[in-house]
Amino acid sequence: MNNNEILRRLADALTLDGDRLAAIFTLGGEAMTGADALARTREPDTEGTVACTSDQLGGFLDGLILDKRGPRDSDAAPRPAVRLTNNAILKKLRIALTLKEDDVLRILDAGGSPTTRLGLSPLFRKPGNKHYRACSDEVLRSFLNGLSG
Repeated sequence: MNNNEILRRLADALTLDGDRLAAIFTLGGEAMTGADALARTREPDTEGTVACTSDQLGGFLDGLILDKRGPRDSDAAPRPAVRLTNNAILKKLRIALTLKEDDVLRILDAGGSPTTRLGLSPLFRKPGNKHYRACSDEVLRSFLNGLSG
């Protein structure tokens, strides 16, 4: 999935307008206007579309976490930048929306990709772990579909 599609589906699922998107981008360290934010949610071949980079999408997801959960303790060390993969996107959304395992399973089922607890756990492991499994575009798309449904 491309970043614009992910951002568009999130904006639809969470009913975020341009100003709200811009505010979340700003929380994530990427200042922009509502029109700039909406330009990143358009279809790739639509006029006025601006490509959403991985850094911008990662910043948006970090801003969404801050928006939904509040700031972390000031004593905590800053987290290193994470390469934005489907697994990282899924994990950041789970954190931002305060989803438990049952919630994620229910959302995936509603999106048309039912899975079990054993199938879900490897998606949230670190890449070096022997039980790690890469999250496919299909699973992420199902999650975003289930989130909006």
